[in-house]
Amino acid sequence: MSRQQLAGLRAAMGAAGSGRSGNYAHCSFTVKGIGRFERSLAPAPRSGRSAGAKRSWKGRIEMLCAKAQGCPRRNPARTPYEEPAIGVYPLTKIE
Repeated sequence: MSRQQLAGLRAAMGAAGSGRSGNYAHCSFTVKGIGRFERSLAPAPRSGRSAGAKRSWKGRIEMLCAKAQGCPRRNPARTPYEEPAIGVYPLTKIE
Protein backbone atom coordinates (compact mmCIF):
# COMPACT_ATOMS: atom_id res chain seq x y z
CA MET A 1 0.00 0.00 0.00
CA SER A 2 1.16 3.51 -0.64
CA ARG A 3 1.60 5.89 2.28
CA GLN A 4 -1.66 7.61 1.32
CA GLN A 5 -3.49 4.26 1.24
CA LEU A 6 -2.03 3.38 4.65
CA ALA A 7 -3.22 6.71 6.04
CA GLY A 8 -6.71 6.11 4.66
CA LEU A 9 -6.88 2.57 6.07
CA ARG A 10 -5.57 3.76 9.46
CA ALA A 11 -8.23 6.52 9.54
CA ALA A 12 -11.01 4.07 8.56
CA MET A 13 -9.93 1.57 11.22
CA GLY A 14 -9.79 4.34 13.85
CA ALA A 15 -13.24 5.59 12.83
CA ALA A 16 -14.56 2.02 13.23
CA GLY A 17 -13.27 1.91 16.82
CA SER A 18 -9.78 0.45 16.49
CA GLY A 19 -6.84 2.02 18.26
CA ARG A 20 -8.53 2.86 21.56
CA SER A 21 -6.31 2.75 24.64
CA GLY A 22 -7.55 4.42 27.81
CA ASN A 23 -8.29 8.07 27.01
CA TYR A 24 -6.61 7.84 23.60
CA ALA A 25 -8.10 7.05 20.18
CA HIS A 26 -6.63 6.22 16.75
CA CYS A 27 -3.47 4.78 18.37
CA SER A 28 -1.38 2.85 15.87
CA PHE A 29 2.12 1.74 15.00
CA THR A 30 3.29 1.52 11.38
CA VAL A 31 6.23 -0.48 10.08
CA LYS A 32 7.54 -0.18 6.54
CA GLY A 33 9.60 -2.72 4.67
CA ILE A 34 10.03 -4.73 1.49
CA GLY A 35 7.41 -7.36 0.74
CA ARG A 36 8.49 -10.36 -1.33
CA PHE A 37 6.19 -12.84 -2.99
CA GLU A 38 5.71 -15.03 -6.01
CA ARG A 39 2.54 -14.55 -7.92
CA SER A 40 0.50 -17.50 -9.19
CA LEU A 41 -0.60 -17.78 -12.81
CA ALA A 42 -3.67 -15.58 -12.28
CA PRO A 43 -4.50 -13.73 -15.53
CA ALA A 44 -4.74 -10.14 -14.27
CA PRO A 45 -2.33 -9.16 -11.47
CA ARG A 46 -2.71 -5.70 -9.91
CA SER A 47 0.99 -5.09 -10.53
CA GLY A 48 3.91 -6.93 -12.06
CA ARG A 49 3.94 -10.04 -14.20
CA SER A 50 1.46 -12.92 -13.91
CA ALA A 51 4.14 -15.26 -12.57
CA GLY A 52 7.52 -14.91 -10.91
CA ALA A 53 9.09 -13.27 -7.89
CA LYS A 54 8.25 -9.67 -6.99
CA ARG A 55 9.43 -7.15 -4.40
CA SER A 56 7.59 -4.01 -3.43
CA TRP A 57 7.34 -1.49 -0.61
CA LYS A 58 4.80 -2.55 2.01
CA GLY A 59 3.48 -1.11 5.22
CA ARG A 60 2.07 -2.87 8.26
CA ILE A 61 -0.35 -1.16 10.63
CA GLU A 62 -0.72 -2.40 14.19
CA MET A 63 -3.77 -1.27 16.19
CA LEU A 64 -5.66 -2.46 19.22
CA CYS A 65 -9.08 -3.82 18.27
CA ALA A 66 -11.92 -5.07 20.45
CA LYS A 67 -13.25 -8.34 18.97
CA ALA A 68 -11.84 -7.58 15.47
CA GLN A 69 -13.83 -4.32 15.43
CA GLY A 70 -12.54 -1.98 12.74
CA CYS A 71 -10.81 -4.79 10.91
CA PRO A 72 -10.51 -4.11 7.14
CA ARG A 73 -11.66 -7.68 6.37
CA ARG A 74 -15.17 -6.40 7.15
CA ASN A 75 -14.76 -3.98 4.25
CA PRO A 76 -12.19 -5.38 1.79
CA ALA A 77 -12.64 -2.34 -0.47
CA ARG A 78 -10.43 -0.49 2.05
CA THR A 79 -7.37 -2.45 0.86
CA PRO A 80 -6.01 -2.73 -2.69
CA TYR A 81 -5.09 -6.40 -2.24
CA GLU A 82 -6.90 -9.52 -3.40
CA GLU A 83 -5.81 -11.24 -0.17
CA PRO A 84 -5.14 -8.66 2.56
CA ALA A 85 -2.80 -10.08 5.20
CA ILE A 86 -4.60 -9.60 8.50
CA GLY A 87 -3.33 -11.06 11.76
CA VAL A 88 -5.25 -11.01 15.01
CA TYR A 89 -3.24 -11.52 18.18
CA PRO A 90 -4.94 -11.77 21.59
CA LEU A 91 -3.39 -9.56 24.28
CA THR A 92 -3.27 -10.33 27.97
CA LYS A 93 -3.49 -7.47 30.44
CA ILE A 94 -0.67 -7.57 32.98
CA GLU A 95 -1.66 -6.31 36.39
